[in-house]
Amino acid sequence: MFSVIRPVMSLYDQDTFDKQFMKDLQKAKNSVIIESPFIRSVRIDHLLPTLARLRRRGVCIIINTRNPSEHDEAYAIQAENAVSELQSLGIKVLFTVKHHRKIVVIDEEVFYEGSLNVLSFYDSCEIMRRTVSVLEAKTLIKFIGLGRYLNESEKI
Repeated sequence: MFSVIRPVMSLYDQDTFDKQFMKDLQKAKNSVIIESPFIRSVRIDHLLPTLARLRRRGVCIIINTRNPSEHDEAYAIQAENAVSELQSLGIKVLFTVKHHRKIVVIDEEVFYEGSLNVLSFYDSCEIMRRTVSVLEAKTLIKFIGLGRYLNESEKI
C-alpha cells in the first residue's frame, strides 16, 4: 500500500492535515493507533463514520488519551460521551495520566506526529509531520509501548 525503503515525509498544518489524514485513514487495512490527549464531540462526530467502517472491515483501532476526569467539567462530559461511543464500536480506548502526545500510526507504516490533537483540534495553529516508513513506524509503536495492544485486539 504505502511501502517504501527510505522514509517519505511531508508537513501539514491545521488547514491541510485533515484531507490527507482522512485519505490515509480510509485506506487502513489492519490497524490504527491514535494518541490524542483531548477529545471534542464535534471532532468525534466527524471521525465516527470512518472509524465505524474500519471496524466493520476488521481494522484494529486503539485510542490513547487522557482520562476524562483530568479535564474540566465541560470537556470531561464530551470526553466521556466520546469514549462511550468509541468503545461501542469495539475500539480499544486507553487512558494515560498527563497524556500529551499527538501521534497516529496507520497499518504500522504511515504515521503522523506533531502538535495537532487529532481527536479535538478546531481553531489553532498546528503542525503534523507525515512519514511513510515501516521501520520507523514500528520503532515508534515500540517506543510508545502500544504494540502489545495490536496483538491483543480482537477483529470483528
